[in-house]
Amino acid sequence: MSQRRRSGRSQRKRTAEPFLEKGLQLLAVAGALWLGSLFMSGSPVLAGAAGGLRSVLWLPMTIGFGLLAVHFLLKRFAGKRPNPEAFEAVAPRKDGQTARPLSIETASASTGAVPSAQTQTAPSEVHPPRQSHWSSEVFSAIEWRRFEAVVETLFAQAGFETRSQSHGADGGVDIWLYSRNADGPVSVVQCKHWQGKPVTVKEMREFLGVMVSKGVKRGTYATTSRYTADALEFAKAHGINAQDGTGLLRLIAQRTPEQQTQLLAVAYEGEYWKPTCASCGVKMTERTSGKDGNRFWGCVNYPRCKRTLPMRTA
Repeated sequence: MSQRRRSGRSQRKRTAEPFLEKGLQLLAVAGALWLGSLFMSGSPVLAGAAGGLRSVLWLPMTIGFGLLAVHFLLKRFAGKRPNPEAFEAVAPRKDGQTARPLSIETASASTGAVPSAQTQTAPSEVHPPRQSHWSSEVFSAIEWRRFEAVVETLFAQAGFETRSQSHGADGGVDIWLYSRNADGPVSVVQCKHWQGKPVTVKEMREFLGVMVSKGVKRGTYATTSRYTADALEFAKAHGINAQDGTGLLRLIAQRTPEQQTQLLAVAYEGEYWKPTCASCGVKMTERTSGKDGNRFWGCVNYPRCKRTLPMRTA
């Protein structure tokens, strides 16, 4: 904290002191008037004067409490004034884009500055830019709910009737597929918006169990990532259509230009970069850990909902 900010805060505290002193003095006067009225009310001769004192003691009492309120407001303002240095420190970026604001703890690690006791961080509004054509960058930029919406739109364009839910327990099924020529669902879809982490045979076995429990013989597993070799072998042996990020981009490229534009609009709908709470179906908000200063996504319904997601770094 600079000497100028310390002196400014001290000045505001000194400014608040006269209000405390005057407020206490007026409350003391009101208390004296009240005691005097009680003393005089016991005498028939002074009873009228006692009533007069009680009729005016509200004035110093009201002003006294008002001055005390001003004192505590000024004191609170002096103690919680935001630290502007927290909004000025930014992280270096190698891609040439605007840097994301950092907390003072993070900035001090690179600059050697000493952080203050109370840390304020600026909200980050930096998000991946929109792409004009389909590529893997689109999958990297969007959140999991937008990815599910893109996959659902792909099947709708192929002629299926689809059904999905935005949040809550889904029983292992993200999208139900229906055909006009059949009763009941003909297939189920599981979506995994993963970055880098491959889908293993463990996830494939779990998905097969879901297919069996739902009574469907066909299923599609769609991911922005990739599959391990044994996961692909398992999927092929059990009739699971395994689509990775490259395969999905290949399917999108086979659509008409109008359909590709529609899919891109679905991907970039709303705050496409901000994840949705899987429990509540609402957009999550950026939060900062009080323990280590790391940023993460948290549900806006906290503490009722304590679901969190890690924040991806550029």
